[in-house]
Order: sequence, then structure tokens, then C-alpha cells
Amino acid sequence: MKALVYTGPGKMALQDRPKPEIKAPTDAIVRISKTTICGTDLHILKGDVPTCEPGRILGHEGVGIIDSVGTAVTSFKPGDHVLISCISSCGKCVWCRKQMYSHCVSGGWILGNKIDGTQAELVRTPFADTSLYHIPEGAVEEALVMLSDILPTGFECGVLNGKVQPGSTVAIVGSGPIGLAALLTAQFFSPAMIIMIDLDDNRLEIARTFGATDAINSSNGMAASAVMTLTEGHGVDTAIEAVGVPGTFQLCQDIIAPGGTIANVGVHGKKADLHLETLWDRNITITTRLVDTISIPMLLKTVGANSIDPNRLITHHFKLDQILEAYETFGNAARTKALKVIISA
Repeated sequence: MKALVYTGPGKMALQDRPKPEIKAPTDAIVRISKTTICGTDLHILKGDVPTCEPGRILGHEGVGIIDSVGTAVTSFKPGDHVLISCISSCGKCVWCRKQMYSHCVSGGWILGNKIDGTQAELVRTPFADTSLYHIPEGAVEEALVMLSDILPTGFECGVLNGKVQPGSTVAIVGSGPIGLAALLTAQFFSPAMIIMIDLDDNRLEIARTFGATDAINSSNGMAASAVMTLTEGHGVDTAIEAVGVPGTFQLCQDIIAPGGTIANVGVHGKKADLHLETLWDRNITITTRLVDTISIPMLLKTVGANSIDPNRLITHHFKLDQILEAYETFGNAARTKALKVIISA
């Protein structure tokens, strides 16, 4: 089969690889129909994720058709149309029992990281019964690819951890796909103000069409003062960090109101400073999280009810044999105006 393989920092190649086989009775083999590229894949290529070794097939998102299942799989059968969770969960360990599936002792974020992933024609998915979801009849495949990772990540790590509430003020630092996913799902809770902050005017304009009340271009270094002006000097109740660089985490500290919550979502590859000398007396909560995908069932129902449209995040389409071009497009989003790309296998 064809697969996109990480061959070392800054390097990848579309290769012919053996088709995956059932290794455990809880496995399923899924024939991929649609997949995508995540910002985390770019972090892998930068060398920021040492658990992902050269030779690994990348990708942790997708939808497809079950090709075969292990003897212990009871909820799925060949031919079923399924959504693949980016997190594999055994459902039995101490962390899974706490719904912290990302910390599953034998699963977690392993697809496209510790085991071969979804940017291929077929993928082996461990713990199929607790890591796959049936796709409802008539659902739009491309939209549901956004439910593998990006929408649950923005919602769980940003909105839920950030304690967004009706009437609250929210700032989302980073208007890339994750920041926009947080923007879409924050509106479930009817905050009074959602301020989007980014360096890219195109993404800020998109954020406005997605429901942002305000948009700030931070290229002039005055974003913090602009937020303070919008909030009458108070700061925001929730600051969601959706980039993963020291400067954006610093900005969240600069704009958070007393009693507020900083919800980190971004993948940080470098040290970021925590300024307790200014925050120690401000009743601030800081949260970190890797997505657990506990919200996928709810998001499936929400998308099915047309309450949220993940298709709005998709800007480009490619075939699997064009995946290197897809990475080039996704990795140069300021030039290409890319948000999420869909790759058809």
C-alpha cells in the first residue's frame, strides 16, 4: 500500500509499505477513505516529538471502512463506516476509568506517533471497540474527519478546560485550525465576547465569519493593550493558547483577568516562562491537556443536528499521491491560506 513515512527531522516520503495485519484480538484494520494533516505532524517533522521515530507512517485522523477485525471486537464488523479517534483507549486501565484516555497505559496518542498512522491506504487501529465510532447514514465524511482530533481538541483542551461560561470574555491566541475549532465550540456556551488574536489578517477575517466578536492582529506587539481596551482594563476570563510558542503563552499571561483561566492547547517544543512574580496573587488557573476525545459522541450529534459545520475548516483537497504537495500547502498557510486539508486515499 502507499503511505506517507517520516524518515527523519525535516524529511518524509511517500513509500510502498506492507499492508497492516491484525496483531491483537482487539484490533481492526480500516481502509482509509479520507484523512488530513495536523499541526502535530509538523511538530514531528521539526523533531519536537522524540517518541515518533524515523520509519513511522504519519497521521492520526481519518474516516474509512473496516476491512477486518480481531476475534475480540464485538461492536464493529467488516464493511462498517467508521470515524477513527486520534486517541486509542483500552477502556480498562486506571486512566481510562477516569476518562483520561490520552494517558491510557497501552494506548493514548500512539497512531502516527508510536505505531503506524492514518496517512496511508490502510491502518491498524488498536482497541477498536473503544477507539472507533460508527458514522451515521448520510453523514458527510469530510466534515467528520474534523472530529478525529481538531474539534475535540479545541473543545476539550480549550473551551472545557478554559471554563468558558455564558456572558464571559474569551481570548483565543492563534487563529489556525485549532484556534478556530475552539472558536466554533466556545459558542456552545454563549460567551459575551470572543477575541481572536493572530498575525495573519486572512485568518482573522475567517474568524470573524466564524463568530468572533473582535479580531486583533498582534504583529505590532500591542495585542495585550488592545485586549485591555476592549475589556475596559479587566482582561479576559479565559485565555486559550492555541499556537505553542513562548510568546503566545506570555500574551495569555498578560491579558488574563483576576480569577481567570489560561488553557494551554498548543504543543510547546521550547521552554516557556511562567511569570509568577506578576500572577502569584491573581487567582489564576493554568490548565494543560492532551485531547481525550470524550466529546466525540456529543460532537457527532451536534454535527448531525447541523448545529456546527466542520466543513468550514476545510480549504484544500488532495489525493494520497499528492500528499507531499498537501504538506507543502498546509505548512505554508500564510501564503496558501490553508486551514485544514483533506486527503483522499
